[in-house]
Amino acid sequence: MLRSEAGREALAAAATLVDTDRLAAVERLRRGGRSPELAAAALGQARLRQRAAVKFGAGADRLLFTDDGLQQATRPAVAARRARRLAAAGTDRVVDLCCGIGSDAIAFARAGLRVTAVDADPGTAAVAAANAETLGLADRIEVVVGDAAAVHRELPAGGAVFCDPARRAGGRRVFDPAAYSPPWEFLLSLTGGPACLKLGPGIDHALLPAGVEAEWVSVRGEVVEAALWCGPLAGVPRRATVLTGTPAGTPVEAAELTGDGTREAPVGPLRRYLYEPDGAVLRAHLVAELAEAIGGSIGEPGVGYLYTDAEVATPFARGYEIEEVLPYSVKRLRAALRARDVGVVTIKKRGIALDPDALRRSLKPSGAGAATVLVTRIAGAPTALLAHPLPAPPGGA
Repeated sequence: MLRSEAGREALAAAATLVDTDRLAAVERLRRGGRSPELAAAALGQARLRQRAAVKFGAGADRLLFTDDGLQQATRPAVAARRARRLAAAGTDRVVDLCCGIGSDAIAFARAGLRVTAVDADPGTAAVAAANAETLGLADRIEVVVGDAAAVHRELPAGGAVFCDPARRAGGRRVFDPAAYSPPWEFLLSLTGGPACLKLGPGIDHALLPAGVEAEWVSVRGEVVEAALWCGPLAGVPRRATVLTGTPAGTPVEAAELTGDGTREAPVGPLRRYLYEPDGAVLRAHLVAELAEAIGGSIGEPGVGYLYTDAEVATPFARGYEIEEVLPYSVKRLRAALRARDVGVVTIKKRGIALDPDALRRSLKPSGAGAATVLVTRIAGAPTALLAHPLPAPPGGA
């Protein structure tokens, strides 16, 4: 419906009404002689495109989306990097199980790979096929409707498998891998060969099979996914990848930190500078590797803040210069902020249970200045650190 001439015209009209009340917008679209079904579909798609611009940038207005598909779709910069890695490994064909709206399949095709894209939902598969055609990639992407496990069994050997299992049900996120679709048991069956499995970033390390590479990816400080690289595609046990760039553009830099994920960072005293590791580093259990890289130490076992004597440039952490150290007390902290005429407070915490919003209300800041308060544990003692953020290095976290 939306791919017809009338559908494209309705989409163009709906794009001007996305911020209008839904019933009023549909009524205005119907006044142009459009059917209720076309008016509603065009407005729904226009609103999805508006939301998709956060991930896909200006290119969102060329694509079709579903609600679940948009929420789970890989950001183009992340998908492009994955595709380049597969191509660099010598892969020329990818079976994209659970292709959704086709964001990864598009990246694979753009990297020169031939793609068989599979989805169990006919409507979603139709959206993926439409997007491939719109982008001129239909000759490289074959879209198949079917169950991932059944289709995978019927395909000839060769190439690599990519699977992004459905992790939403009824509009809500699914956190238990056993409840993924296809389930964890099927995903594990893929790990013996060349495969890449996209997972939620909260995946438990204890679930990961031996011999795979587990990679956590963050984009501008937000951890967006975990990926398991399997068989000959595995390089190291653990990898943290930090991408920076415009919200939906190509990253200006991709930095990688690797290790085995089992080491403990050294414990040391509080020092002048504090570094807050990127979420990908924390998820990958690579704080010890980062500590070694920047000459830092932690102040409490298991608490991921790193302390250094000198300022360092790293894309893997956000740096702060500590100005004042206080035993954690709301009363003392309130007095310190008032003495500094602080009215805007950024509160961060690690290794201690507190509600930053509740603490901010208790502090009642009311000055002209700004400060960052980091509440943590140092040598077992709850501690409040008043600090200011260091300038982020080019391409940094």
